[in-house]
Amino acid sequence: MKVAVNDFVKRQTELSGKTFSNDLSFGFFANHAKDKMIKNEFLIGYRKGVRIVTIDKKYVHKVFCPYVKITKDIKLVSKLVKRKENELPYIQTRAINGIPVKAGSVDLILYSHKVLLENDENTTGADWELVSINAIPDGEDTMPIAPVTMMRNQLNLAGGTKALYSTEEWAKSVQFWQKYASLNPVNSIDED
Repeated sequence: MKVAVNDFVKRQTELSGKTFSNDLSFGFFANHAKDKMIKNEFLIGYRKGVRIVTIDKKYVHKVFCPYVKITKDIKLVSKLVKRKENELPYIQTRAINGIPVKAGSVDLILYSHKVLLENDENTTGADWELVSINAIPDGEDTMPIAPVTMMRNQLNLAGGTKALYSTEEWAKSVQFWQKYASLNPVNSIDED
């Protein structure tokens, strides 16, 4: 089994407002996922061809969790953004203050070569590609897919991977994202 790093995950850096690590490389995460998948230590994701690998606890502290708990004191800012040029823009809301929560666990999201080929999103010839690293706030069991991502997937829009979600999955996603917001990276707020 060959596991590689998809170019999409490489956007997860210190300036992205997403989960990242300055101590562990993308290659480390791909190799860690491979080792765990060989031992059948993974969950099936939101559809066949998507796997979720939870990293070993000893590495969790090396991963930055970008989320703050939303309270009345948290200031939020929204702006229209695009993840990739061929995608429709969406409204992104970020916290501009607050202290990031600690990660309780970290999930690696891997897509099979076949799933990535559906939208020509493979960037290697590997069997599996790491597409996302998701820190899960301490005290939470899972982190639902964000509603915007679910919408993109279910409507099979550009950048989405065809999926159908239950009413409960939609509700849990909205519930989670009403409690947490990504902390906006320092100095990345437009002053327009």
